[in-house]
Amino acid sequence: MHSQQNETTDFTAAEAVLRIERTSLRVQQPATTAEMISLAVGEPDFATPPRIIQAAADALTQGLTHYSPQRGEKPLCEALAKRVSAQSGVDVSANEILVTHGGTGGLSAAILSIVNPGDRVVIPDPTYSLYADLVNMAGGICVPVPSRDDLHWDMAALAEAMQGARLFVFCNPSNPTGIVHSREEMQALGDIVKESNTLVIADEAYSDLVFTDKPFTSALEIPALRGRTLYCQTFSKSYAMTGWRIGYLAGPAKMIAAAARVHNSVNSSVNTAVQYAALTALEECESDVLAMHAVYAERRALMIAGLNDIPGLTLNEPEGAFYCFPSYRAQVSSVEMVGILRSFGIAVRPGSEFGAAGESHIRLSYAASKEVIAEGLVRLKQGLASLS
Repeated sequence: MHSQQNETTDFTAAEAVLRIERTSLRVQQPATTAEMISLAVGEPDFATPPRIIQAAADALTQGLTHYSPQRGEKPLCEALAKRVSAQSGVDVSANEILVTHGGTGGLSAAILSIVNPGDRVVIPDPTYSLYADLVNMAGGICVPVPSRDDLHWDMAALAEAMQGARLFVFCNPSNPTGIVHSREEMQALGDIVKESNTLVIADEAYSDLVFTDKPFTSALEIPALRGRTLYCQTFSKSYAMTGWRIGYLAGPAKMIAAAARVHNSVNSSVNTAVQYAALTALEECESDVLAMHAVYAERRALMIAGLNDIPGLTLNEPEGAFYCFPSYRAQVSSVEMVGILRSFGIAVRPGSEFGAAGESHIRLSYAASKEVIAEGLVRLKQGLASLS
């Protein structure tokens, strides 16, 4: 029987899709085989803590299987408002919270609710590649600002780029660099955006994974950022809940309402039982977060020592997240470097995926066992030695 469904139709994707395809730096690597050591994935290798899993099971057993309120379950929104209030030192109400489909759902709702076609959006370079894709989807114009050699922000360049910009998007701690921006940097950013009247999205997905001796400074703590900033957070990294797809936005009520309009149109409300699992994570699992942090600290030390021992690599010591972002001297592109290293049995990510300033770098994740990291470092050293 002839199927009309399989006939080729004269289809062209929407311009929003074509803009992403023309500009996206995101790389889809081949599937990793059993023989391959992967240090490419930005995902905790820990199992979700059992109490969180049990909370979801209990919610399902209790019949919490229906649509959730569009902005999130009331107990979770209230608990998140309480947490954000404690971080910021300012009273935050539940209507200044939006529960989202992971950090990605939050970033999408935030960017698409702010950016108009033609708006200039400043992003650090290198940075997480999703930001540029979403800006391009919205029809905005990305303005990447190269970081300094130490991978921290170039404040003078940021101040110049921010003039007339609608939005600044950043992550802290940084993916891919592992840089943690200091209180002084965050205060300077506040002064810049206040002067230029620029809105801000602060993605702090890795804020529980900081390894410096100074306390982490959240955007929530900076007075100059208040009233203009959407704070984007996720349960994925801190609680090893990547597959659960739950995060949240916090910010001024008008900005949250706009983001909610986008999120509700695209995603609708988040799975009800997952929200009760997230509530348990928030209220009962601080010890699990600290236990995972301690293991990451050991893995980080192992990877830093190993990378510093490899000729031809230069590492700015990462201060947070679970990434190292070394530069290399070999005269090949980072995409070519990834291909070469795959032939030695190790998968990493090309620095150019995160912006032009990421070229001649590779990103390695230490969200892997010590055994995997150690073997990966051996293969990395062999791969780089083949180029010298």
